[in-house]
Amino acid sequence: MLALEVVNAATATFDCSFGRGCAGICCRNGRPSVDAAEAARITALLPRVIPLLRPEARAVVEAEGLLSNRRKLGHPMVRVAAGWCVLFNEGCTLHALGAADGDALMYKPSQCALFPLEKGDAGWYVRQWGYEGEQWKELFCLNPANTPRPALDSLAGEAALAARLDAAGLNSDAPPLDRVCRS
Repeated sequence: MLALEVVNAATATFDCSFGRGCAGICCRNGRPSVDAAEAARITALLPRVIPLLRPEARAVVEAEGLLSNRRKLGHPMVRVAAGWCVLFNEGCTLHALGAADGDALMYKPSQCALFPLEKGDAGWYVRQWGYEGEQWKELFCLNPANTPRPALDSLAGEAALAARLDAAGLNSDAPPLDRVCRS
């Protein structure tokens, strides 16, 4: 397994609280950008995804497609319906399908799969209130006081993915990942 150096690992805390007080706010108006490989992977899954979508999201995807004409980080963004990422339905449908297939992160756009890890000028870090100018105050899981759990204890899958991306030379010369799952 590849190790990932995380610059604030010694102090960062994180524990996803989705379903335990959080309704998935990171997906509210979620517009992750997806590269061509991610778009192809998600498009190939659409026959399995469509039945899992919220009715308004299904209508948007069927009428207009998964991706919008908006761009972020040079790539098209996933559409939003009724204020939520079209892939969200009481949780991420891609996460649910991935978990059923053995890896919860395998189908998600990398921006979402890596959250709350982000790559900045000094390297990978865990997004936290008060660190690197974090301003997403609505997302209480980024509050270090929310949990005493060391972030890397809860983010093993995300850290492994980031290490694989680094080893493959992906994201190494890219600008810092945009604030994940927001426009």
